[in-house]
Amino acid sequence: MITQELLVRARTSRVDMAMADTETKNRALLAMADALEKNAPAILEANALDLRAAEGRVSPVMLDRLALSGARIAGMAQGVREVAALPDPVGQVLRREERPNGLVIEKTAVPMGVIAIIYESRPNVTSDAAALALKAGSACVLRCGKEAHRSAAAIVDALREGLSAAGLPQDALGLVEDTTRQSANELMTASGLVDLLIPRGGAGLIRACVDNATVPVIETGTGICHIYVDRDAGLDMALDIVENAKCSRPSVCNAAEVCLVHLEIAGAFLPRLRERLADARAARGLPPVELRLDEESAAVIKGVPAGEADFDTEFLDYILAVKVVDGVDEACAHIAAHSTGHSEAVVTGNEETARRFLARVDSAAVYWNASTRFTDGGEFGLGCEMGISTQRLHARGPMGLAELCTYKYLIRGTGQTR
Repeated sequence: MITQELLVRARTSRVDMAMADTETKNRALLAMADALEKNAPAILEANALDLRAAEGRVSPVMLDRLALSGARIAGMAQGVREVAALPDPVGQVLRREERPNGLVIEKTAVPMGVIAIIYESRPNVTSDAAALALKAGSACVLRCGKEAHRSAAAIVDALREGLSAAGLPQDALGLVEDTTRQSANELMTASGLVDLLIPRGGAGLIRACVDNATVPVIETGTGICHIYVDRDAGLDMALDIVENAKCSRPSVCNAAEVCLVHLEIAGAFLPRLRERLADARAARGLPPVELRLDEESAAVIKGVPAGEADFDTEFLDYILAVKVVDGVDEACAHIAAHSTGHSEAVVTGNEETARRFLARVDSAAVYWNASTRFTDGGEFGLGCEMGISTQRLHARGPMGLAELCTYKYLIRGTGQTR
């Protein structure tokens, strides 16, 4: 099916989705989750073909993003069930005013209409995005990268089976068959057919959508995330946080890419950082972290000299840029100059320093004594997420059901005229 036809069918089905009640949508989501588990063998078979085609062309870290397993499919199904258990945002009254003339005005959440998502090589995004869009009463059009297309197609087939079981139109969920740039451009310029476009992926994909789209876009994803280790930090806590933020899953957007260290503790902290992230990990057979060091940190420990672009790079790998700063103000200034506005953290026992950091750093999620890896819809209690918005308008941070709705005003009168 060509992309234009897919969009037209989604546009037609949006009315049925908008009119579906909560019980029907939840029944569909539960059937979709069951269908994922029932069709796990077919999904894994398709994923094996994707993995075989990608071997030698992408990094091991990116292969991990692409790979599915029985446990990961079960996790996808559980994510869909968690969305079913969430309150339905559609129809919620966001504000109510009763005017002196007797008019009752209600600002009411309503579906977006048709939500298109362009994403790269993470098959689990397929079920997350579909579940959220459908629960929010919208039709959903997915366009994944070629590396994950077989996997995504098998997942969508299962999800559409669940939609049908609940009596909802299969056309409310579609996967673009064309994986060339042409189909991405079609979604970006589908004015009148797409109500909201959400890109999930690397900086190049997101920038292409922001620069070229004629439909509304929410900018998501790119994460040059920073951790500032202050002079009043507990060093054991700081090491735990930095290792988790960098190493627990380096290929995701909430992984730390830069560590800023206060000058007064650099001599004590940096050798322990190298031992923890590089030497000890290598000794345990784990991938060591390559430390890219500015001049001050290179005077304390061994590593790779940081290049001009290293503090502006989302590595998505076992690489961490390290810089020594003279205090919280320099840390905040560095973050303002280099961050993508995703997630930043300060590790300190000084409440005033933390307060200053939290107030000055202008990112979607700002942490005190916690890992940036918590920037996630599930961790924030939103169920799975559509993405992490790094912009300020409409949605910011993890995008759950509420962020996938718009609103309209419903006004009830008794014959008032103006």
